[in-house]
Amino acid sequence: MQNQLGDMDLNNPEYYNNRELSWLDFNLRVLQEASDKTNPLLEQLNFISIFSSNLDEFFMVRVAGLKDQVKLGFDKPENKAQLTPQEQLDKIKEKNTKYVDLQYERYNELVDELHEHQVDIVRPEDLPESLLEQLESDFKLSILPTLTPLGIDAYHPFPKLNNKSLNVFVDIDTEDAINSAIVQIPSLIPRFLALNEGDKQYIVMVEDVITHFINYLFAGFEVLNTFTFRITRNADLTIHEDGAEDLLIEIERFLKERKSGSAVRLEVDGRTAEYDDIAWIANQLEVDEKDVYFLDGPLDLTMLSDLVDHLSHKLNHLTYEKYTPQVPRSLGNHDVYDLSLQRDIFFHHPYESFEPIVDFIREAADDPNTIAIKQTLYRVSKDSPIINSLKEAAEKGKQVTVLVELKARFDEENNVHWARMLEDAGCHVIYGMTHLKTHSKIALVVKRVSNQLVSFVHLGTGNYNDKTAKLYTDMGLITTNKEIAEDAINFFNYLSGYSVKPEYNKLIVAPFDIRDVFISHIDDEIEAQKKYGNGKIIMKMNSLTDKDIILKLFEASQAGVKVQMVIRGICCLKPGIPGVSENIEVVSVVGRFLEHSRIYYFHNNGNERIYLSSADAMTRNMIKRVEILFPVEDQTIASRLLDYLNLQLSDNQKGRYQDSSGNYHYVDNDLEPVSSQNYLMESAIEYGQKLKKEATQPAGTPVQSRNSNSWFARLKNSFRK
Repeated sequence: MQNQLGDMDLNNPEYYNNRELSWLDFNLRVLQEASDKTNPLLEQLNFISIFSSNLDEFFMVRVAGLKDQVKLGFDKPENKAQLTPQEQLDKIKEKNTKYVDLQYERYNELVDELHEHQVDIVRPEDLPESLLEQLESDFKLSILPTLTPLGIDAYHPFPKLNNKSLNVFVDIDTEDAINSAIVQIPSLIPRFLALNEGDKQYIVMVEDVITHFINYLFAGFEVLNTFTFRITRNADLTIHEDGAEDLLIEIERFLKERKSGSAVRLEVDGRTAEYDDIAWIANQLEVDEKDVYFLDGPLDLTMLSDLVDHLSHKLNHLTYEKYTPQVPRSLGNHDVYDLSLQRDIFFHHPYESFEPIVDFIREAADDPNTIAIKQTLYRVSKDSPIINSLKEAAEKGKQVTVLVELKARFDEENNVHWARMLEDAGCHVIYGMTHLKTHSKIALVVKRVSNQLVSFVHLGTGNYNDKTAKLYTDMGLITTNKEIAEDAINFFNYLSGYSVKPEYNKLIVAPFDIRDVFISHIDDEIEAQKKYGNGKIIMKMNSLTDKDIILKLFEASQAGVKVQMVIRGICCLKPGIPGVSENIEVVSVVGRFLEHSRIYYFHNNGNERIYLSSADAMTRNMIKRVEILFPVEDQTIASRLLDYLNLQLSDNQKGRYQDSSGNYHYVDNDLEPVSSQNYLMESAIEYGQKLKKEATQPAGTPVQSRNSNSWFARLKNSFRK
């Protein structure tokens, strides 16, 4: 890997974005959606909730990890922007404080806008008198019995407070002295109460209700002051795999330990808090002053997703118009198994329904000709129909092998539950590979067809999760290609621990191999540029962090290769730097659906290569995870993917481009407005309506002809040149 070309030192930190700061910039793009007037009002509120939810995980994992490094005295700079852990923490505090201030500013604006729709978010003292009496009754009946004041004195040490819990701090005058107490708000009671008067609805936060009626908890004493606070704890704890006789038991131990990790953030409702009390709490929690955030409004705005659900019944016109995923264009009215014997089938969720994938496993479980089902599971829904089908298949005597990745962060408990259920049903359950997360999305169904065994393989970019498949953009392929089928069989044997690392025909598998293929293909584009002047690369992913890949992309840019990147989240590469990355452009699309698919395109002097993958170009995906990169060889599907990449690059409604300083700006041009997500919804609906009219094609029409006309023809004149 070349670190220097001519006078250019490609390790110059000015050429890179720090990973953590780049992530914060992504979260700002999420927050921008809360100010986008093309989004309905309640959806704007929901983006504020997503912003908060994202931040919680960021602090529990990324900030916690940096703090651990500082505590251990680790001061080595990271290898791109070359910031030490402490420097990163300082810059995170500076940037995040600004972004959170913007969040609360927008939240308060949206509260004012709700007032115009007969919804007021108020404190109890602002309620009409009749409703205040009703609120007091509700408090005594439904809230007071659940509360336990925790006094703090020589006989009552500072309580152990749960991660992400809401707490009310209380100063009490007991005549002898001023004492303190904490009231932890149970997580199982509703976060807000709704009261109606005529056409108007009032929303009151539960912490404000408790504070208003706090004297019920401290009868006979004077309450001097109250305020709400919330702590975030370290959830980035170590799973000890080497010495674990049973990984399931080790994961359960880890989950208990995570609940009591060290505090990494203290959030305070700054409207009533007093500095001395906050300083005392911070000292008890061993939280640095820099880890305290004073907020201008209610804490934990993740609750807005519940509020949106509640208000959507009354204000349905202020939500997105309901979208129903459509019949996949590549499938039409055909049976998945019958059609896949003739050609590959492509799926694009959530524009196209995930139901055919659910049916793929369900039908395999039902079919007496099915011999075996093998599948990887990373994140699945709480009531997963795929899990039910796998259990049913095992109970019917089919050989069912399931890799359940127990180390999928924040899904560990769910996955432990499913692993036990699958084992009880008779499935052979694999827990993953030591020190590696199995992030691949693959399912193999072996059936007897006309007295021969045929392997049907599904490969995808996203999880086998029927709930998130309606929210995340992902892609998948079902194929009976014999070489891919052989690869799938070898892959599952490898995961089972019964074979050495296999040589694959078509699949490219991480750790390590995916990075090697990327670098090799980029080298090919550099050579093509030198010989033919047509080197071109397009990559779509969630995040780009891998230094080796970035260096190779710099080298490609310096050789004149055109590099276009659609990166939703973290991007450690700065594009457009003269002599370094002037031939690289980076676009981020953030909208209604979470962009999650990974596509990698290499022009290869006209003999185009295009791949789908479960992997981002992140170091963790390259060396710490089991990932699959798979080729798309059906020319109709490949053409559709290339059209899709060009559509995303042309999005001038939800697209932002990164400049050479690492800052993002909305795409602003004179072309026809293009929202890639809206276009794909409209296109899918149009196809669904057409299919309903046609019902079936005339007998004798080749199945391939259904896709003969480009579905992008009418939009191509709007693409950015």
